[in-house]
Amino acid sequence: MIYLDHSATTKPDPAVLQTFIQANERYYANPASLHQMGVEANALLTRAREQIADIIKTSPEQIIFTSGGSESNNFAIKGLARANKHRGMKILVSAIEHASVLESAKALEKEGFTIDTIDVDEHGVILIEDLKQKLTKDTVVVSIMHVNNEMGAVQPVTEIANIIHQNSRAFYHMDAVQSFGKIPVQFKGEDGPDAITVSGHKINGLKGSGFLALRKQVNINPIIHGGGQEMGYRSGTVAVPQDVALAKATRLAIEKQPQKALQYSKWRDDLHEFFKQFPYVHVLSGSEGAPHIISCAVKGLKGEILVNAMQHEGIIISTSSACSSKEHTVSHVVRAIKLDPSYEKGVIRMSLGEGITDADIETFKAVFSKVMHQVKEM
Repeated sequence: MIYLDHSATTKPDPAVLQTFIQANERYYANPASLHQMGVEANALLTRAREQIADIIKTSPEQIIFTSGGSESNNFAIKGLARANKHRGMKILVSAIEHASVLESAKALEKEGFTIDTIDVDEHGVILIEDLKQKLTKDTVVVSIMHVNNEMGAVQPVTEIANIIHQNSRAFYHMDAVQSFGKIPVQFKGEDGPDAITVSGHKINGLKGSGFLALRKQVNINPIIHGGGQEMGYRSGTVAVPQDVALAKATRLAIEKQPQKALQYSKWRDDLHEFFKQFPYVHVLSGSEGAPHIISCAVKGLKGEILVNAMQHEGIIISTSSACSSKEHTVSHVVRAIKLDPSYEKGVIRMSLGEGITDADIETFKAVFSKVMHQVKEM
């Protein structure tokens, strides 16, 4: 089996699993407990927080462990908006955000916030002039993802941050779930975002782990109330083994990122050239997109048919997004890029990750050619 769905989830690294097991065996005490075992568990948790903070260049107090990307996105948008109403009641999001961002914004509409959407071009990159026009003095939160999960579009983070910080008092939240560990993530200084979301299972870590990182101390409301864990931001007994494993996955992801980006870029460019031989295949991912995501659409065909046909040949790919693939509807990202209707149901995504080889890419190309020949004759 050749697995090309790493944007949906990744296989945990053996070293991360080993760290998780060891932490569970020895440091299972509640880190809030006053006895020696609790003190030791809390010390381990503190080291994990410090390691992540050191990697992304912020202070440990600005790292808040969560259950993953969706929780971090909810926390950032709702927490920042509710705590800073005095700055304004407007929220800006891009048209291609993950559902956890879009639905968080919609939830705030019921509390009196107004939501505006930033348009994107045909490759999924936001229109800077649209951002400038819609960014107003009463904007309190702007949420624009770094790498789009369906197309691999990379947003101009530095330009976005400068526009937001120089023209408003809004906080810039960036969903970095699909970029962290794949391309460099800028998170220091005024030309970076104020908050980023990272998910463990997207970087060969564990499901149920993630963090929201803040660049500096800001007012942010908790969304889970209780015993006051995680500096009062997220109550509940802290999952020390998950967070220690997350620190391990974070370090490994950053160490391997440069080499992986080179390898993935080579395969991405190769696949872009490969798809050109099919006149009815339209590549959606831009040549300047993320190295690990290649998205294309087949004219007059449903993506599910291709996914099933490829799976029958031992190759795992996906339709546009794992989170929305069971809805059997055209994704909001495809709508946003204004794709020709004859292509919009035939979107498939190949996402690269650890364990893939040159031979796997060649096998994919051979199988795709075979499948396309079969389905076009039907």
